[in-house]
Amino acid sequence: MYSAISGLKAHQTMLDVTANNLANANTVGYKASRTTFADSLSQSIRGAAGPTAETAGTNAAQVGLGVRVSSIDNLVGTSATQMTGNPTDVALQGEGWFSVVRADPSAPVPANGSWSYTRAGNFTTTATGHLTTPDGLYVLGYGVTGTGTPDVAGGPRFLQLPAGASDVAVGSDGSVSYVDHSGGPLDGTRQTAGFIAVSRFPNQAGLQRQGGNLWSATANSGAPTTDTPGVNGNGALISGALEMSNVDLASEFTTMISAQRGFQANSRVITVADDMLQEVVNMKR
Repeated sequence: MYSAISGLKAHQTMLDVTANNLANANTVGYKASRTTFADSLSQSIRGAAGPTAETAGTNAAQVGLGVRVSSIDNLVGTSATQMTGNPTDVALQGEGWFSVVRADPSAPVPANGSWSYTRAGNFTTTATGHLTTPDGLYVLGYGVTGTGTPDVAGGPRFLQLPAGASDVAVGSDGSVSYVDHSGGPLDGTRQTAGFIAVSRFPNQAGLQRQGGNLWSATANSGAPTTDTPGVNGNGALISGALEMSNVDLASEFTTMISAQRGFQANSRVITVADDMLQEVVNMKR
């Protein structure tokens, strides 16, 4: 009976994970989860015995004590891309995560221990020209050197468009450009405000969900390596597009049926065990 109860708990967790995946089937940049099981401890009725001069060896006799949830894995593979036409929407094709932070943009960028990471590239600009997420977190990037290349050596910074900027565009290399309307010598020309930063992890499946399409680094994910798109294994950007959820509806519905049947079977075991106990009690009559 207790083994069946552990089965009920494990399959309930499996159904919870599946339900959350289905609820986020249309969430931008969402990464699905997967539940795996492992058998629990076993009760030994008899230990294994080696052969003797007159008899062969015998195997151990064990009765399992149920099941437990072994892991809830993050499936961080890429998914379909939806074209939106919005110039500040960007989809990351390949490995990497956008680096965002909740901080004061007039202060220095905090250390990466306080950064968050996301695959949702539905960015927007503020009244001050900062590039942010829909929830107001600032998108990090790099400045521009005199030769027009990313100033990686200068460290991450808040990406900001100057006053009067128009016709914003994002290149596959992460460059955020605009047409200058400041009235100065560069008026009417296209300039680069900076480059979007992308971070990669030794074990990106080890990232921890924060909610709101955000993830945080953990001891098992490893420290991030931050650079620009298309560099050192980072994926390239697609402008005017968004990465959609990687939830596979067909697989999730199949998993839901498996969870339901597993829950039903374990419920049946409890019912049968209850009937057997009732028969034992009725022997007194």
